[in-house]
Amino acid sequence: MDPDFDPDFDPDTYPDLVAAGGLGAALEQLAAVLGVGLSVVPHEGRTSRSAGIASSVPGRRPLSVSIAAEERFFIVSGWSEGIESVTGGTTDPAEMVLAGVAWGRGAPLGELEARFPFLRVGERAKAAERGPAAVVALQWRSLRRRAAGAPDVPEFGDLVEAAHAEPRLRQLYVFSSHWTLGFSSCTGYPFRTEVAIAPALGGSPYRVMQRPYRTAIGEAATAGEAVAFAVSRLPAHLGQAVAGTAEDDG
Repeated sequence: MDPDFDPDFDPDTYPDLVAAGGLGAALEQLAAVLGVGLSVVPHEGRTSRSAGIASSVPGRRPLSVSIAAEERFFIVSGWSEGIESVTGGTTDPAEMVLAGVAWGRGAPLGELEARFPFLRVGERAKAAERGPAAVVALQWRSLRRRAAGAPDVPEFGDLVEAAHAEPRLRQLYVFSSHWTLGFSSCTGYPFRTEVAIAPALGGSPYRVMQRPYRTAIGEAATAGEAVAFAVSRLPAHLGQAVAGTAEDDG
């Protein structure tokens, strides 16, 4: 171990990490003991308490690994094409290493969930394995349920239903923030927003924008009119939302 190594975690809770010189080095050493191939990449922030387990599968980002501060616990998160596919945590670093290896070689989410009970696979991630159309349909169902559960904001519900009734918007990935709807041509985050609509709240008109919370490019008295104007601003060639993120454009 580097004599100048200064851990930013409790050495009594993580003596193995201290001995190795950080989480990343500890993962590599444990993988060698287990006899599995594992490549550690720097995690965002580049601290001794976090690391990434590399993936060889296009679209799958390195499995993020970090440690809890108050107790010995290893936390993981795995993203694929802009969707958080797996999350979880365990006290057993060996299980975490084996899960990281399986993630990196492209094991299906169902296999990961079955082999490693500490991993949780979200509904969106399961939908993504069926294709982007399944993710879009799931998101619309979720949004419509949310709108139905907010009767005190009827303008939001009117907007959601009017947008869902329009085929060109219904084929896009819809997301909401502070009642504003954004329509993305990709299903992963960061989104590629094509147009956005804010509901008529507090006596204001419905507002159509290029991006949420930007200057309005059009206003309308009804949700239907706002949706019609938003559709008129969509690129003529735009089709069904695709898998991936806005960063894939580069």
